[in-house]
Amino acid sequence: MLSRMAILVITMVLVVPVGLVALGSGAGVIALPYEMFELARRAPLLFPAHMIASALALLLAPAVILSRRRPEFHRPLGRLLGLFVVIGGLTALPVAVMSHSTPLARAGFFAQGLVWLYLFGAAYLAIRARDIPRHAHLMTAMVAVTTGAVWFRVITGTAIALRLPFEPVYAASAWLGWMLPLALVLSKPRAFAGLLSR
Repeated sequence: MLSRMAILVITMVLVVPVGLVALGSGAGVIALPYEMFELARRAPLLFPAHMIASALALLLAPAVILSRRRPEFHRPLGRLLGLFVVIGGLTALPVAVMSHSTPLARAGFFAQGLVWLYLFGAAYLAIRARDIPRHAHLMTAMVAVTTGAVWFRVITGTAIALRLPFEPVYAASAWLGWMLPLALVLSKPRAFAGLLSR
């Protein structure tokens, strides 16, 4: 089972750099690869909104989790996270469709956006019903889907380093990047609940 130290290391080594690069790319501070540049040109409002909101969701999620025992911080941070997820998820759908990626990769990104929105919506309804354990479980699953941005880059970066065929790996990564962390959280709910309760 993951320890808190492992989560901290993953956050600092993977989540923060990916989030900051996505934030910089969405803001136009960091140059985009050609395909993403073309997508940003075709969707000049949607693409930056997606990149920035999704990056902020990725960067804010650890703070929301860490503040769960402090409602005065957890609630406003959670609301802000929810806003970023809704913006990032809603803009993910047209961005996925407009992408130059293969149809399989576009479908993976589109499905990720739908699942992300569904999990957040279900978690919101759970907390409105004061079902805190269900809310925590659904938010953990939602954060797992959020980390798909990280694992997608790890998988594709590894494929490039190993000189594997890029397009099939890219398409598979569009699904596996978010499905594997989600499957892990859903298959081990007690382990993650125990980790978060410490």
